Amino acid sequence: MKKCFFLVAGFVGTIGWAEWTIGAVCSAQTEQLATQPTPSIVPLPYQPIALGQVHVDGLIGRRIQITIENNLLRLDLERDFLRPFQEKESQGGYIGLGKTIDALARLAAYSRDKRLLDLRNRLLAKTLACQESDGYLGIMRPESRMWSLWDVHEMAYLVYGLVSDYRLFQEKRSLEAAERIADYIIRRWLAEPERIPGGGQIALHMAVTGIEPALLALYEASGQKRYLDFCTQFRKLPQWEGRIVLGRWGKIEGHAYAYLCRCLAQLRLDRLEPNPQLWKSSRDVVDFLTARNGLVITGTCGDHECWHDTQEGTINLGETCATAYLIRFFHELLQREGKPLYGDMMERAIYNALFAAQSPDGRRIRYYTPFDGPRKYFDSDTYCCPCNYRRIIAELPQMIYYRSAQGVMVNLYAPSTAKLDLADGLSVSLRQETEYPHGEQILLHVEPSKPAQFELALRIPRWCRKARVRVPGESVAQPAEAGSIFRIRRQWQAGDQLQLEVPMEWRWVKGRLSQAGRAALMRGPLVFCLNRQRNKLPADMDLRLLVVDTSSLEGPVPDDSVHPGGWACRLQAWGPGRWYPLAKTDLDLVLTEFPDPGGEAIYFKLPNPNAPELLDDELYLKPEQRGFLQGD
Repeated sequence: MKKCFFLVAGFVGTIGWAEWTIGAVCSAQTEQLATQPTPSIVPLPYQPIALGQVHVDGLIGRRIQITIENNLLRLDLERDFLRPFQEKESQGGYIGLGKTIDALARLAAYSRDKRLLDLRNRLLAKTLACQESDGYLGIMRPESRMWSLWDVHEMAYLVYGLVSDYRLFQEKRSLEAAERIADYIIRRWLAEPERIPGGGQIALHMAVTGIEPALLALYEASGQKRYLDFCTQFRKLPQWEGRIVLGRWGKIEGHAYAYLCRCLAQLRLDRLEPNPQLWKSSRDVVDFLTARNGLVITGTCGDHECWHDTQEGTINLGETCATAYLIRFFHELLQREGKPLYGDMMERAIYNALFAAQSPDGRRIRYYTPFDGPRKYFDSDTYCCPCNYRRIIAELPQMIYYRSAQGVMVNLYAPSTAKLDLADGLSVSLRQETEYPHGEQILLHVEPSKPAQFELALRIPRWCRKARVRVPGESVAQPAEAGSIFRIRRQWQAGDQLQLEVPMEWRWVKGRLSQAGRAALMRGPLVFCLNRQRNKLPADMDLRLLVVDTSSLEGPVPDDSVHPGGWACRLQAWGPGRWYPLAKTDLDLVLTEFPDPGGEAIYFKLPNPNAPELLDDELYLKPEQRGFLQGD
């Protein structure tokens, strides 16, 4: 006999649900409704290209490859990821299997590596074998299911990962399993709408992080409107206005990763049902990051997972999940608005906070990546941060080039190749030759399938004041404004080249708030740090008391300690208590790139904290620069 469940109308729960009615959904264990037409999705102005149409080398490509070779392929998937789903004996906890499926599907689609393709098939088959007849796919005992902390979170990312697999490989069983999980969640929650997953000990949107992006992705893939309705009418996604709550207290409403995840859900919904209200929380977080000290110089945010605005960089700075979601968030905004600042923030986060969250060999991942004090690696391959790291690494190839109605935009500079399908049957192959971020020259080879007129747009970094672009047929390079999109529209033909020069000068960046009176050293998008052991400094020396002589700076010098082709620099400093500047400097220091696993300090005292050579961080917006934050 068919069973029906109804979306209950007219209740007001403790978290402020308003009245709503959706109607009945009937099923024998949630029978599928007739397949709906493909949802109408508003196209974005700038669209990434398919994973199989881009290949990346250089620093980004190396991080992708070591993540594949030394991390993903070395996981004990049977013991650490699958066994908990097979045994189903937990009363709480989180694994991250769905995130791992998502990363594996993307990396397999990108690389077409037979090992990854085979692993994907095996992992998918064994995962789906764990799904129960009622649709449940998780690690909990029957009495702990749905309401124990992180169970919905786990299932949500399983839905998301399986939808990714379906999109990339057209694997129907993945989509069917995702629908069964989603229907299980909906059925259970609507049967007891007054209950709160996680028991109410933390903010609800944090306890079920990922549910709305997963169900919206499932709606787009399946056409089943009940998933959209659940997000909009039960979860009240259009009405959510996140608050920037500082610190970790109460119900942890200031959780940065959960906030950004829900912002992305609202932006995804905006493509399905456009509504200016869906932008408010995203505008607020961009304002907080760029104008209210929410973003630190390494490109990340948060302390102990939550929003903070003190500019401190100690032990719990920069949760890797938050870093990953910042990059994903800026990527989404860049596609929508094409504003180069978002690309600048992506670049800063990728080369510093993100890459510093992984060991140089690729095997280990950090939960936090502070810049003040020693760092440590997370002791597990499961849980949120290692799994989210693998996911964002798998997404990087799609953040380099974007298609638009006008042509092509280049956002990230890396040795790479790509094929982009444009309008009217035109395709364009691009190839970047560069050593960026360690080289100043980018040579772009342009190969259209036929001579055609289209726009080629280049993001000019905000830190580069003397960028120049040399275009085909012109003998003089054109200046390009820092922090702009340089656009050239012309008739392109096979064999054309475009040269971008981005001179990199050392710059001392002024610290703010808790870093006031100190400065950090940067070159291009890279932040430099001090490794205590490499410099043979005593374990009890307080690095915050070092005073550097900025005039002594030498470099860059080649340094392969963090990655091949890397940089270091040398400078002199006065040790703690020395009578600078009259006394001679007594320390000869080497600074390395921030991903150096032994880095412990990036901000240093200077004899003159107001020295004219000190610069503001270009990602920190002054009042006159903030107009675009509200969509102006």
